[in-house]
Amino acid sequence: MAKRIDVSGLSAYYGNHRAIEDISMTVEPRSVTAFIGPSGCGKSTFLRTLNRMHEVTPGGRVEGKVMLDDENLYGAGVDPVAVRRTVGMVFQRPNPFPTMSIYDNVAAGLRLNGSARRKSEIDGIVEKSLKGANLWNEVKDRLNKPGAGLSGGQQQRLCIARAIAVEPQVLLMDEPCSALDPISTLAIEDLIGELKEQFTIVIVTHNMQQAARVSDRTAFFNLAGVGQPGKLIEIDETQRIFSNPSVQATEDYISGRFG
Repeated sequence: MAKRIDVSGLSAYYGNHRAIEDISMTVEPRSVTAFIGPSGCGKSTFLRTLNRMHEVTPGGRVEGKVMLDDENLYGAGVDPVAVRRTVGMVFQRPNPFPTMSIYDNVAAGLRLNGSARRKSEIDGIVEKSLKGANLWNEVKDRLNKPGAGLSGGQQQRLCIARAIAVEPQVLLMDEPCSALDPISTLAIEDLIGELKEQFTIVIVTHNMQQAARVSDRTAFFNLAGVGQPGKLIEIDETQRIFSNPSVQATEDYISGRFG
């Protein structure tokens, strides 16, 4: 199910402003890749180009290639909605649909896809997805209650269950723990470790200890100055990035000299 991502020569724009410039990298299947770097360096923008969410912003466009195995996600005739089913996303703040029950939150993507499914089949996928998000035991007796009534950490795991219900091959996470308490953060980090057995995972984080804990590879982004495009400075095995990076700027950032 998990797929490899190959990015080559990718630049992203908002109107005439170039937000990130000439980024190339490979993300291996069934692994966790973390993006770190100071605020405004383009980490989240780059993450959003991996499932064409960048285009949702007026004036958003890209140059370059994003290959998912052998398919160019920006190729002619490729449906962005289909891309977002294949490359799911979990956002910074938990965003369950407020008027929907826990059950309907998880089933929402299945219904939006338009495929006719029996109630028993949807029941099975909802249960499997909630179990996959380590939430089933906490909510199985209140599936008809509003998703917005859960705690913040539970809501984020509900959003992860919603994302994996449509069986994506890649899961993007944009600072998924930034709004959570330490106990909920630990639960999400443990879950990421389990999910990478099935999915290719890319996570943006400002928490460098979190990057060191959860990721196999880490990419450091930076920018030359205010208004300049963000660039990929280096990407390597996480242990090497945090112990012996190749670029001085990476070491300066990790050691707290800036950022």
